[in-house]
Amino acid sequence: MKREYPEQPLLGVGGIIFQDESVLLIKRGREPALGQWSIPGGVVELGENLRKAVVREILEETHIEAEPLALVKVLDRIFRDKEGGVTYHYVLVDFLCRHTRGEVLPGSDALDARYVPLVELASLNVIPITREVILQAALLMKNPEVWNQAPHLRFSSDLHGDQT
Repeated sequence: MKREYPEQPLLGVGGIIFQDESVLLIKRGREPALGQWSIPGGVVELGENLRKAVVREILEETHIEAEPLALVKVLDRIFRDKEGGVTYHYVLVDFLCRHTRGEVLPGSDALDARYVPLVELASLNVIPITREVILQAALLMKNPEVWNQAPHLRFSSDLHGDQT
């Protein structure tokens, strides 16, 4: 399926990974949003479940292994041309993940990849909706009791790595 001027929205995933007070970001190496800082992620492949897709995309873009922990947000990213036509349309499913192994290095679609202090997000060309999702995930990470109120959002491991 073509990504530019698609006939229907494409399904994508993103992984939000924290290290202390920093979040893992990649600098996008291709359109849409070339040059922007964002969370690692990409399009779900045919036959691939969401969990495997986010693990694969994080590995491809940052060279690290990660474990998805919980759903953070589902949102649309729609890009339009000057005439109002839809150039790109993604439905994104963003997950809170844990860095399990490996050293962060930019991969396939990334010009750069690194942990960025949360206080620097606004100065790095991170779009508002991405900042909002990151801050929402940070709040959830700091308050794991929230997941007790919404256990359906959690994967098989809780925020501390224990099996549920």
